[in-house]
Amino acid sequence: MGATRTSRTPARAGAVGLPRLWRSGRGTAARLAPSRRSLAVGLGVLALAGGAYAVARETSAFAVQRVEVSGAPPTVRAQIEHSLAPLRGTSLLALDGAGLVRRVESLPTVVSAGYDRSFPHTLRLAVVPERPVAVLRRGRQWWLVSARARVMARLQPHADANLPRIWLPTTTTVSAGQFLRSGGGGTVARALALAAGLPVYVATAALRHGTLVFRLGSGLELRLGAASDIRLKLAIARRALPLLPSDAAYLDVSLPGRPVAGTANTQLSSRD
Repeated sequence: MGATRTSRTPARAGAVGLPRLWRSGRGTAARLAPSRRSLAVGLGVLALAGGAYAVARETSAFAVQRVEVSGAPPTVRAQIEHSLAPLRGTSLLALDGAGLVRRVESLPTVVSAGYDRSFPHTLRLAVVPERPVAVLRRGRQWWLVSARARVMARLQPHADANLPRIWLPTTTTVSAGQFLRSGGGGTVARALALAAGLPVYVATAALRHGTLVFRLGSGLELRLGAASDIRLKLAIARRALPLLPSDAAYLDVSLPGRPVAGTANTQLSSRD
């Protein structure tokens, strides 16, 4: 019997056999492509959703009826609610979030703010308020000043604010919302923001000829020198103050490595 020969096409060098599905890719792609009907349905759903959103923006379905403020004391909360009163009735969907934040942060009593839409009718704000650290005295005018040296509000003369006094010349311009410059009370206010842990409260504070001076409630004068390394100087003062004799007149920590205390009447004046 003669040998039977089977004719086979020789495989090309480097060729790899592919599954049938991939070799018939054009037909498979055609089967996976969406039909015209499904495309029409999808586009219709998108159009309906867009239309519903547009209608919701213009109707009272999600109108702001309530404003909730967290993180702020009652006085600041009332200021924020008053500032946002014009937004009542505005749709939560149409709310300008960036403009809202700018409006709130422009208040002299607010450091920063964030917001959240709570559907259907509530606008929620989380606020970081300014922290008052001193009462600014400018002639007969009294102003509340924050830890960031920002003028928060004008006070009634002789206001019962248990805060240190900063004295400024009457020629200094002061207005609510402004940040005090370094030589105009700004340096003093920022230093007072770090003095909360002193064992004796600060009655007045001043910057005279580049020297920062706190007069404490006990009558003692705390000399901090140049407005640098304030944290370190105050840390030394916190430890030294309880150890001073009762007749001490001043504590000088302007050189942190060599604090000096004395009874001699050589204190710097903390007022004009």
